[in-house]
Amino acid sequence: MSRGKRALISMSALGILSGYAMFAFPAIAVSGDDRRDNRRDGQNSVHAPGPAKPSRQDDVFTRMFSGLPAFAPATDEVREQLKKLGEKGGVLDPLDDLTDPITSITDPAKSTNNPNNPNMTAGMTFIGQFLDHDITLDLKSPLLQPSDPRRTTNFRTAAFDLDSLYGNGPQDMPELYDRSSGDIKFRVDIIPGSEAVSRKGAVRYDLPRDANNNAIIGDFRNDEHVILSQFHLAMLRFHNAVIDHLRAKRELVDASPERIFQMAQSLVRWHYQWIIVNEFLPLTIGQDRVADILRRGARFFSADDSPSFGRFRNARRDIMIPIEFSVAAYRFGHSQVRPSYRLNFGPDGGAPFFAFIFDDSADPNDPDPNDLRGGKRAARRFVDWQTFFDFGDGNSRPNKKIDTKLSTVLMQLPGSRGPAPGLPSDGVQSLASRNLMRHVNFGLPSGQAIARVLGVPALTPTQLTELQPFGIDRSSPLWFYILKEAEVMEDGLRLGPVGGQIVGEVFVGLLKADRTSYLSVRRNWKPELPSATPGEFHITDLLTFAGVVPPLN
Repeated sequence: MSRGKRALISMSALGILSGYAMFAFPAIAVSGDDRRDNRRDGQNSVHAPGPAKPSRQDDVFTRMFSGLPAFAPATDEVREQLKKLGEKGGVLDPLDDLTDPITSITDPAKSTNNPNNPNMTAGMTFIGQFLDHDITLDLKSPLLQPSDPRRTTNFRTAAFDLDSLYGNGPQDMPELYDRSSGDIKFRVDIIPGSEAVSRKGAVRYDLPRDANNNAIIGDFRNDEHVILSQFHLAMLRFHNAVIDHLRAKRELVDASPERIFQMAQSLVRWHYQWIIVNEFLPLTIGQDRVADILRRGARFFSADDSPSFGRFRNARRDIMIPIEFSVAAYRFGHSQVRPSYRLNFGPDGGAPFFAFIFDDSADPNDPDPNDLRGGKRAARRFVDWQTFFDFGDGNSRPNKKIDTKLSTVLMQLPGSRGPAPGLPSDGVQSLASRNLMRHVNFGLPSGQAIARVLGVPALTPTQLTELQPFGIDRSSPLWFYILKEAEVMEDGLRLGPVGGQIVGEVFVGLLKADRTSYLSVRRNWKPELPSATPGEFHITDLLTFAGVVPPLN
């Protein structure tokens, strides 16, 4: 086994709470033989680097609002208060009825405090999570101690370059790739027996795995649950389909595998970035705000190399991601997660597979548990994307509104009873508590203070009455504030002015800072791959082109 593969496998059992990542538990040491500098020429490896040895000391986070004070003192007492604010049965728990995963979807009375978002389908939640894993990976900041953004290494490149998929490429990470066709494709595996439990007998696929079911992929966090692992798989197959598309062109029939790979990688990245700018961002922050940031430029986070924005670049002039984004604003997606999902429609004449995304009571050693946790391979553990995105057949389901409620299943994440990829084993099982405790550690400013800097109306104490018992209704944790702002100002359909501005500026700023992105190279570029509407390209087009949407009828 190669040293690179040993590093991948040793780290694949870890989880981390970073940006949009749902789950966390502390990084553990790996053997000295497994530690390596996983970057060349400033690029991230596909593997999670050994936590004891960062790749570069200046690949760190920064602050977007460096002049603002912390919302509260960094004390154990404040941290404990915020832990209570986020725990099961507390303010952020909607008290969902979790007796049955099917009625959790079909009966609104089971989630009266956790309403649906009619503007977004269920899959957008997990697109957001995948995007986060492409730009941030914090392996080292502890949950119970103060943290400094400038001393917190980001093990991903701060660019939407799909380094979580490609890493350093086939030369450095050959275990991810399949050259059996002569071209350079990603490895994917057939799920044994899947055709017996799939509509029309369609064969289904999984990520490549080792003998212990550890996923052999570019970012171990993308195996946290089945939906995310299946989207990572879809991206692998998207690349493979683009390879075939290019190879079929007469003028490229004699092109080298290396040239075809480079062309495919560029096409995959640009179509992926197009979806970010033209579908994900407008749904998340509103089309008007996207257009304004693109037209007028950023006010508070920019790729501009001028002195006023110099704090966002390290000594090598690489862009750095602000902690207000990664620890607070971009965790809005936690509020969008449903308690349960229809993962697939099952076989012809059979029952669909419904399950809670997590169920802490499930046996962690069960090879096919009745929840959607990752790290497992079984015949029924595949996704029918018609539930998650709108293909025009009436099968799609919505995600949840952006508000101050997280589905109850996220208040007691698995991991304490046995290892689970990406899930906590340090005793703090509530995702909400973990988010809030990080605010204390990093000394994040309050939402009200940032609203004043942005020049937008700040929420009043009356609008934050649930925080009064904790004494933080006038100076509130940024993550909670952004959720409440979306709830009050946008009816939970999208982010409000503070959350939307932070997320929008960081997304556009990262794309403009990347000299290979379509926004930098050819801003008016239009998608070239086949799609339902020529010149456009949506997530449904990507999944269809990737060949991961077998017909249901």
